[in-house]
Amino acid sequence: MDQVILVDDHDHEIGQMEKLEAHQKGLLHRAFSIFLFNDKGEMLIQQRAAGKYHSGGLWTNTCCSHQQPGETNIEAGKRRLWEEMGITTELRDSFSFIYRTDFDNGLVEHELDHVLIGSYNDAPNPDPAEAQDWKYISLKDLLLDVDKNPDNYTIWFKICLKQVIANV
Repeated sequence: MDQVILVDDHDHEIGQMEKLEAHQKGLLHRAFSIFLFNDKGEMLIQQRAAGKYHSGGLWTNTCCSHQQPGETNIEAGKRRLWEEMGITTELRDSFSFIYRTDFDNGLVEHELDHVLIGSYNDAPNPDPAEAQDWKYISLKDLLLDVDKNPDNYTIWFKICLKQVIANV
């Protein structure tokens, strides 16, 4: 079973818990979200696989997951980026934020999310159990679509998108 790292509001580790249990209890835990951009300034976004335990079928950032015990944010990001999207690239820590949202299936996302940013120009090779589609999109078109169709995007993506763009 996958473990998540439970943290306080200042990102100090206070324990570990099985991932599903942490999402059932809504406990604050460490996570990361990766945003990749190509040389044209377009963002690589993915459509989450329909079978994901929450937010299936929604568009979101390039990759997101949870750090494993003993991993740095960058190590975890590189590991998961390869597993989920078949991508190897350099990442940098940008900022972090805390959010909480309740899903219709009874699960709760309560995460201290570390945003990692990198560059990539090629086509990814996603694991179909993780991502059912992907595309590069201009920031202008992305912002217009998020504004016009907000229900097509994950909650964490919408929360941090403008800050990500300001930090590219």
